[in-house]
Amino acid sequence: MGHILAVANQKGGVGKTTTVVNLGAALAERGQHVLLVDLDPQGALTAWSGLDPYSLTPTTYSLLAQEGVTLGQIVRPIGEHLWLAPGSVDLAAAEYQLMARPDRARRLADPLRSEADQVAYVLIDTPPSLGLLTVNALTAAEAVIVPVECRYLAMRGIRAILDTVGTVRERLNPSLDLLGLLPTMYQPTSMHSRQVVEELRAAFGGRVFETVIESDDALATAPAARMPVIAHRPASAGAAAYRQLASEVEARCITQK
Repeated sequence: MGHILAVANQKGGVGKTTTVVNLGAALAERGQHVLLVDLDPQGALTAWSGLDPYSLTPTTYSLLAQEGVTLGQIVRPIGEHLWLAPGSVDLAAAEYQLMARPDRARRLADPLRSEADQVAYVLIDTPPSLGLLTVNALTAAEAVIVPVECRYLAMRGIRAILDTVGTVRERLNPSLDLLGLLPTMYQPTSMHSRQVVEELRAAFGGRVFETVIESDDALATAPAARMPVIAHRPASAGAAAYRQLASEVEARCITQK
């Protein structure tokens, strides 16, 4: 079965979608077959791919909330070795619609796991919350990547996502693990950024990726170009960082298996 990884943090603006897009593209560049899954009602991953999350159907909402919809019906090719299960704004209603269902936490896990052997990696983009959509992603995943903005206030939210990972592991998905904490929006000339990374490494040791994602103009402009950074600006610092992260993710997935 392919590696299913959730990219999650209840704080918005920390680089979840950026990481899903660019890590996915970097893995695909290495010859891996990669499926990206948009589980965020904002639909940023879907829009980045040139699709309209306001009018698109069927989507991951269909997979979660409707009967008889299969993963194969919603997946679309978006690049060489790269596919997308798009999301839509309808996902905002999914948590309420699923609340009464006994299988509400497994609506994503069952279809993903049954078809994950078609690709090497599945990367799930999650909303900035710890609600039912994120729980579905964590229940489906074998491991989670937590992007952490290099600011002290952003660090304060780490405990909440790690507690949620622990709860999901205990109640729903015993195999769930933390693949790593990923420092993002790093300012190499900022003492504050350096201190945040140092404290992360002091507190979590090897659970922090060696890769650090710097703030980079290429990463900021890639969404407008509707390209991953390795296609938009292949020689940029952002492209180099996500290529390094892809190598590190491959190594960690092998080790954790």
